[in-house]
Amino acid sequence: MSFEMPPRDLPMAGEPLYERLAEHYRRVIASGTLVPGDRMPSVRAMMLRHQVSLSTALQVFRRLEDAGWLQAKPRSGYFVRRRTVPALPSVDEPENPSAPMEAQFVGLHEAISKVIAQAQRFPEALNLAGATAAASLYPTARLQALTIKILRHQPTLLTDVGGETVGAVLRQAIAKRALSAGMTLSPDEVTATTGGVEAVNLALRAVTRAGDTVAIESPAFFGLLQIIESLGLRALEISTSPTTGMSLEALEMALLAYGNIKAVVVVPHLQNPLGSVMPNERKAGLVRLCARHKVAVIEDEPYRELLDDAGQNKPLKAWDRDGGVIHCASFNKVLAPGLRLGWMSSGRWHERVKMPKYAQSRNNESLSQLVAAEFIGSGVYDRHLFQLRERLRTQREATANAIARYFPTGTRLSVPVGGVVLWVELPAGTDSSRLFEEALTQGIRIAPGTIFSNSRRFASFIRLSCPQPFDQAVDDALQRLGRLASDIGA
Repeated sequence: MSFEMPPRDLPMAGEPLYERLAEHYRRVIASGTLVPGDRMPSVRAMMLRHQVSLSTALQVFRRLEDAGWLQAKPRSGYFVRRRTVPALPSVDEPENPSAPMEAQFVGLHEAISKVIAQAQRFPEALNLAGATAAASLYPTARLQALTIKILRHQPTLLTDVGGETVGAVLRQAIAKRALSAGMTLSPDEVTATTGGVEAVNLALRAVTRAGDTVAIESPAFFGLLQIIESLGLRALEISTSPTTGMSLEALEMALLAYGNIKAVVVVPHLQNPLGSVMPNERKAGLVRLCARHKVAVIEDEPYRELLDDAGQNKPLKAWDRDGGVIHCASFNKVLAPGLRLGWMSSGRWHERVKMPKYAQSRNNESLSQLVAAEFIGSGVYDRHLFQLRERLRTQREATANAIARYFPTGTRLSVPVGGVVLWVELPAGTDSSRLFEEALTQGIRIAPGTIFSNSRRFASFIRLSCPQPFDQAVDDALQRLGRLASDIGA
């Protein structure tokens, strides 16, 4: 095995040397040249081979360990980590792109609401449908301690009106954190929101009017489809790969075919429900394409920090040169769902976002902003993210392997490199809506593919999640679900 210096033309070549070295070894491992159990060169050997400092060599190993590629063994060094891969083929790539059809999502909100209402009638059902990790995986004790500390120092925080002073603390912490993701933002460019959904809603209201057309991924998060209908917008579903995200080729065809597209809404990392991750070069290409056509990009980014290799994946906003990208993020999935806290950086639409935000919900609640600001501004946040990623990886692998064991022949599965969502393609002819209804009677909640599109293209798909530690109850539920899928598809 050769450990020569990686080439200088790696993606994001302007990154620190340790990032480029880590990417080189990640590719070596992914290609199979180094296999699980192989020992990596020692820290000293890394320093000599690449002529780097001790600090740089250690950062390379830590980056690969944090991303799950290496495992450190006391007094033995670093070894390639064993990664379990399910014995199922991946979900098919979409067909060759063609000009998508414009559709007004009339009635879709009602259909989605019906599915949600059905699920809510079974509150005791095991929830394998959501996109949020179990409460036990979040830093409950640390957040409680921070809350108590803050209230001791500011006892009238809950009874004061609050306002800009509190918000400035959070905006400062977010702007500082954004630097590590390749985004250069001033605190004044950050707007706190009530979760990521409000951020996307505000973004769409800033750049569209009723009757305008918006390009979206297909399949897409059903919450986005509900927003689109509520705002009276028309939508173009753009074919989306389960591995690399939205098709730029199909999007370009749509931009040329339709002259009234005002925005593109995209989830570049761990797209919901596919779990796809758009490569850095395609993200840069998307930003350039939309800038050329003078179309706003709304980047919905609730999951990036759940990626196994989050440090290697930059937001679209990192390539924004003219303020054309509205970056929407959330702490709901990565820190604490109960905070209901998100944020956005609106580029050249910043002033247009401020007024509807003020009219819609005024300033965010003060306590949650101060708790989040202190937590994300400390080293505790990165330690929490590392532990969360590790636990989710274990849960994903166990769930994926259970699906491979129990689901009918012909099942396909996309296993993402982070998060809690798995996109499952059942054998042709399997009715996911019927499976959803039957599973509820068995005490299992899933998400049928029909709620992720205005078409019937995903009628034989389901979104499954692995939010909690894998145990016998989860294994039994997946076994029952697999039997139901076999019976329905027969």
